[in-house]
Amino acid sequence: MTLHFKEKVYNHYLSELTVKIKSLQDKLNELSESAKNETKSTAGDKHETALAMLQIEQEKIRSQHKEALEQKVQLERINIQQSRVNIAKGSLIQTNKGYFFLSIALGKSTIDNLTVFAISPQSPLGEKLTGLSVNDVAEIKGINYLVEAFL
Repeated sequence: MTLHFKEKVYNHYLSELTVKIKSLQDKLNELSESAKNETKSTAGDKHETALAMLQIEQEKIRSQHKEALEQKVQLERINIQQSRVNIAKGSLIQTNKGYFFLSIALGKSTIDNLTVFAISPQSPLGEKLTGLSVNDVAEIKGINYLVEAFL
């Protein structure tokens, strides 16, 4: 495991969030355009129902957009160059069960044919891994995660 791979992991998740934010913004723009077109229509109850459904969908997408923006800000605050004595936020951890990027909960990705899970320090596994070092073990629900390396 190299610093180059850690940078790839970080950039992958940052790119994923950027794409998600753009996609959600595009959906919001489409919904806004649909709402404008709907307000020009005068079809009575059917019109009111369609407008209400558009507004509900807009709120849902706005909420997802806001959450994705907040996640991106949190991820951008992580200094992946900082070397650490123990596992901390920003660490890329190699265990006997796979790779974990201790950052924010962004799920599973495949990077350079390796599966990486972006987990938050507040997750059960994140809490157990924080502060550990090489050869330490984090145990969750009877499963042992042996820390083989971390950056």
